[in-house]
Amino acid sequence: MKIAIVCYPTFGGSGVVATELGISLAKLNHEVHFITYKQPVRLNLLNPNIHFHEVNVPEYPLFHYQPYELALSSKLVDTIKKYKIDVLHVHYAIPHAYAGYMAKKMLAEEGIHVPMVTTLHGTDITLVGNHPFYKPAVTFSINKSDIVTSVSQSLKEDTLRLFDIEKEIEVVPNFIDIAQKKTSFTDCQRELMATPEERIVTHISNFRSVKRISDVVDIFYNIQKKMPAKLLMVGEGPEREPAEQRCKELGIKDKVIFFGNSNEVDKILCFSDLFLLPSERESFGLAALEAMVNKVSVISSNAGGIPEVNSQGVSGYLSNVGNVKEMSHNAIKILKDDATLEMFKENAYREAMKFDVSNIIPLYIKTYESALAII
Repeated sequence: MKIAIVCYPTFGGSGVVATELGISLAKLNHEVHFITYKQPVRLNLLNPNIHFHEVNVPEYPLFHYQPYELALSSKLVDTIKKYKIDVLHVHYAIPHAYAGYMAKKMLAEEGIHVPMVTTLHGTDITLVGNHPFYKPAVTFSINKSDIVTSVSQSLKEDTLRLFDIEKEIEVVPNFIDIAQKKTSFTDCQRELMATPEERIVTHISNFRSVKRISDVVDIFYNIQKKMPAKLLMVGEGPEREPAEQRCKELGIKDKVIFFGNSNEVDKILCFSDLFLLPSERESFGLAALEAMVNKVSVISSNAGGIPEVNSQGVSGYLSNVGNVKEMSHNAIKILKDDATLEMFKENAYREAMKFDVSNIIPLYIKTYESALAII
């Protein structure tokens, strides 16, 4: 098949999943065309089945805000016609599904019919999409898609609750390529981060308020009171500066390392003993899954789709949002001795295997085949 993928080319979960999906499809000899405003951060163009088409938005003084949706729709029309695309797969309801629908209508005028699959990832529904200003456009875009998927059962339920949806929504969970994630602590140079007796705790996110970064710091503060430990903070965002200030106030500045954005997430997780994800909302919990596949157990909230990934008492523990005391207690319980820690690490890896790319990609291929049958 010839598949066009539209996504955000950033460090966010939707962009990562869309990029990894395209790479996996290319390995199966499908022809994949990425269409977005810059090359996705995880995209390697060495595979001859992968193509990247940049969306350029011309600057016009007439527009106060440059019309990306218009530029994207036009680029989609050109790419679909030139490369005879079979299926259009857009990640995020707005603006991508909205632009995709406009492209479909323009193509239909020329007798070209291309099915559109829309994958819902989270904030396009629970945050941006639910804003009264955008809600009609999101509802329209979802209902005009040929097939709609969501990355978790929780997100599907949120979508049906928040919007007047007429389409059936299929759950196709996020995934991870376990073959690409195999690491060994002998390769990690762990001593660069901590002494042998120190436990390493990690958090990775975009440092927005929904991630409850202050809870991460407070949980770690309680951990380090009970045992030697280091906290590795990976990511950038508005909550980074307050978190750094909080570390100074608690007197743990020398025990916390802020990396900013990093392309070496797997290397950092290789160092790690425990992953903290106390988020207020998560559509799936991809960060937790990436930790688990690196044999890192997880302390998390029970928000959104996280319980579909982090198994209570197996790969880690779940608590109500904001319950720092319980999260700290459970973290210490996992980290208290080597035998318990090793058990949780192995359990985390086994749970992650359920989401291996080999189990999920066939579901997407089946979705594409169903979309083609509609046309």
